[in-house]
Amino acid sequence: MSDTVHLEPLTALDFAPFGDVLEATGTPDKMINQGLCGRFHDLALMDFTQGRAGISLFSAEPGQLPLKLEMVERHPDGSQAFIPMALNPFVVVVAQDIEGHPKNIRAFLSAPGQGVNYHKGTWHGVLTPLHAPGLFAVVDRIGPGSNLEEYWFDHPLTIDKPK
Repeated sequence: MSDTVHLEPLTALDFAPFGDVLEATGTPDKMINQGLCGRFHDLALMDFTQGRAGISLFSAEPGQLPLKLEMVERHPDGSQAFIPMALNPFVVVVAQDIEGHPKNIRAFLSAPGQGVNYHKGTWHGVLTPLHAPGLFAVVDRIGPGSNLEEYWFDHPLTIDKPK
């Protein structure tokens, strides 16, 4: 595993193994509200075990590149969607699960207006906006149990700008 992971643009194709990119691009699926509002319908697979969907607000401190990545986490009982409430980019770190461990770390930089939904069980970094306010609407599982696993790296990785 390299000590530095460089940011890539967040695209639906590249992010698909880890979850869904939430964005309003192209033509809306349908027009609503007397034709004044375009609806981009059903953009994420929300998947929960023993629980229900809840909406919370997270207020995260902005980070600065290069970032030190010391750990990743995952939620085995539910997907988790992060929807920024400001048009600022944020860093999205994900990893493949190989025999219960995160491997092949990737780091994406969102475009303004993009959000993400991590599939159930996906290793991911902590919420990392690059600008204030770091306010996000989060849709995730509310239910019994902790629904959290953390993995701490023996040696921190660095997340930096694209090559």
